[in-house]
Parts: sequence; structure tokens; C-alpha cells
Amino acid sequence: MEIKQVTVEVLETPVDLGYVAAGHSVQSNWHVLSRVNTADGMQGIGFAVATRAPLVRALAQTAEELGQALVGMPVTEIEAARAKMEGLGGWTGPGGMLSMAMATLDIAMWDALGKALGQPLYRLLGGHRDRVRAYASDALWYSLPLDVLTNAAQYHVSQGYRRIKLRLGNEAKPEGEVARVRAVQEAVGPDVEVMVDATESWNQGQAVATGRALQDAGIVWLEDPVSHQDLAGLAHLSQVLDVPIAAGEHLYGLDAFQKTFEAGAVDIAIIDLARVGGITPWMKVAAMAEARGIPLAGHVIPEVHVHLLSAVPNGHLVEYMPRSEPIFKTRLELEDGHLVAPETPGLGVELDEAACERYRVQ
Repeated sequence: MEIKQVTVEVLETPVDLGYVAAGHSVQSNWHVLSRVNTADGMQGIGFAVATRAPLVRALAQTAEELGQALVGMPVTEIEAARAKMEGLGGWTGPGGMLSMAMATLDIAMWDALGKALGQPLYRLLGGHRDRVRAYASDALWYSLPLDVLTNAAQYHVSQGYRRIKLRLGNEAKPEGEVARVRAVQEAVGPDVEVMVDATESWNQGQAVATGRALQDAGIVWLEDPVSHQDLAGLAHLSQVLDVPIAAGEHLYGLDAFQKTFEAGAVDIAIIDLARVGGITPWMKVAAMAEARGIPLAGHVIPEVHVHLLSAVPNGHLVEYMPRSEPIFKTRLELEDGHLVAPETPGLGVELDEAACERYRVQ
């Protein structure tokens, strides 16, 4: 299972919101896709997704150079591979491009290992369950007019989702934010849970006032009400509000999560797979959270997060954001409001090579 070759490519994939937001233009996302090929013919894939083009090529170049250092290593020695990559990139400091580049390679090694051992990733990592509760969050932006917002919410519910997440932070007063939530609640009915992401847009006073108004309106989750750097502010909100405070997607590395947990700043921890540096550190953060009784959610990349959140006891919710569907032949299955972890080895997703060729940035 020795690594024979590592390749990295950039893909520009379309995001057409017409299926939930009629009349809205096609956008683009960028994928940095790493492939780890072993001497015995196995290929593992790993990827990160960016919503903006700047520095994507630099991220891919970083992954390419780090990947060349892995050639000749056994795919089983993932911790050793990480140590080698960290040594090469140590001058850049923690977080940022180094973490995201390493993440694509770390995911690819785990995918290759799962394929080599004939096991789906969720089983390889612990196998606590084979599915995890899901919520939909696409096209539920604070910039959308109410008719488009409610149409998007109704679409997700029609697909089988029983939890949806709105973005807020664009209204001057709490009443304006509540009005958007109530419009969606009326559109989807009482059996659908409405979650809110405030996108770090409020100061402490706004967060308390708006948080109280929103919890009275019946939301079940309040994400990123203030800056992720304001640990004291997040901890205060966790104490004075009944609705759980979710945060963490902006954090890089173990140390940032440790400080956040020690401050009592979150009720639910969100881990961004790319920012944290891949599957290996993700699992370490999961253990840190489990020791404190903190449930976990993933930030986008459901193709991988469905495995990770199914693997651990404190896996709570997976975010369905279909940004990578254009490059895959396979689709995740939704059953009774849960995304089901694939049973095929590794990540259990098959690349659409024709689509990758079509979307590849030269």
C-alpha cells in the first residue's frame, strides 16, 4: 500500500440555484481535488471547496508540493505523513493554506486506506451508527426576498428534510429577523425544525436581544451570533439564552478548539473539515468534544462528514450543501431525515471523470 503518485487539480464547478430559487443566476465553486495512488492500483481522493477563486491555484500548488513528499510512504502511516507535511510547511504557522492543503491529502489517504481494507470510512473510524440526522441549508440566504426564501425552504422539505437552516444578519432590528423566520415556519409547517445562522453579524447587545426574540419564535439552533474570536461573548450567550449556541466552523487546528471548549463558548461544535486539516485532526477534536459532552456538526462537505459524524458517539447533525455533486456519479441517500453513510469502501463516492475533465481549470 505504498504511495506511488500524488496529483492535484483545480475544478471550477457550477452552482445553479434554479432548482430552489427560480431566476437566480448560475454561480461557480472551486474544488481542489487531490488523488493519492498506491503501488497496488488503489486511488484515494480528497477535496476542499472554495466559494471564491483567489488563491485557489496557490492552495492546489501547496497540496501538490506537500503531496510529492508522501511518495514512497505507506498509506497506512497517516500520522507520519502529517508530521512530514507539517515539517515541510512549519514556517507558515498553523492554520490557513497549510491546513486546507493538508486536508485534501489526509482525506485522500483515508479514502485509499478504506478501499485497501474493504471498509467504508465510517466503520474504519468507529462505526457508531450508519446514518446521521441531516439539515438542508442551500439557497436560504439573508439576501433573498421572502418569496424566494420560502420557496427554497419548501423545496428542501419536499425532498425529505425535516430541518433547515436560514442565514440571518441583514435586518436592522430583531423584529425583522423574526419576521423572516416566521415566514419560513408558516411555509414549511410545524413539523420542520428551523435553525438560524447569524453569520457573525451581531454585536453582543444585538445577539442577546435578537437571540431571545428568535428563541421565543421557536428556533432550535443559533449559529455564529458573534465573532468566533469573542469567546467570552459566546459563553455569555450560552448562559443567558435557552437556544443552543453553535460555532466552530472558522477554527483552525486543535488549540483553537481547546480554548473554545475551555471557555464554555459553544453548546454544539461545528468542525470545518478543510480548516481543521482533514479527517485525522477532525477525529481528535471530536474526542475533545465528547469528553465535555458537546455534540458535533460538520460544515458542508456532506460526502465526508456523513462518515465522520456517523463514526463518533457525539455526531449530531450533518449539513447538506450539494456543492460537490457535479463531480460525482453517486449521490448520498436521505432516509427519514437522515443522510445514510455509503457502504462501499472508503468514502463510497465515485468521481464522474468526464465531469472532472469538463470542469478542470487549465
